[in-house]
Amino acid sequence: MEKLNIAIFVSGSGTNCENLIKYFADSERVCCALVVSNKPDALALERARRLGVETAVAPKPQLNDPEFMLPLLRDHRIGFIVLAGFLPLVPNFLIDAFPRRIINLHPALLPKYGGKGMWGHHVHEAVKAAGETETGMTVHWVTPVCDSGEIIAQVKVALCPDDTADDIARKEHELEMTHFPKIVEQVVQEL
Repeated sequence: MEKLNIAIFVSGSGTNCENLIKYFADSERVCCALVVSNKPDALALERARRLGVETAVAPKPQLNDPEFMLPLLRDHRIGFIVLAGFLPLVPNFLIDAFPRRIINLHPALLPKYGGKGMWGHHVHEAVKAAGETETGMTVHWVTPVCDSGEIIAQVKVALCPDDTADDIARKEHELEMTHFPKIVEQVVQEL
């Protein structure tokens, strides 16, 4: 059986990206074939290169250009896209080209704490300010509306009243490290 080539889109340090690459390194079904970042200085690109995965930089003008993005993905035979800390909205032409083949990891239990401006520490600060007793991670299908796609999986963790936003971020990130690769694997097995 031919492997499914996935592209991982990232904007930051790339801990989830690195985790996915390592998880699928010996997979007979999935190959992490490309890491794309909108930021040329994203640490995720360096992590990917160290692990032998090709990288590409797509700042906003290139990301929104079908003449740049579609050939890039086609040249790497990409069949699935994973957003792992990718901040820009995915352009509609990519969603159309990859129907139900783009998923996103969000660091909260959607539909709460999603949408524009709700990423990274902003999410964890909002969870803390609301006095939530739990948080978690959500994996969902990508649609043209930010963080509104059908939920694929959620994993929860309890919070203590004295948890800081940093504590919340750490607890949620531990969930990502443990569960995200397994969820991606399950999703692609069902394709």
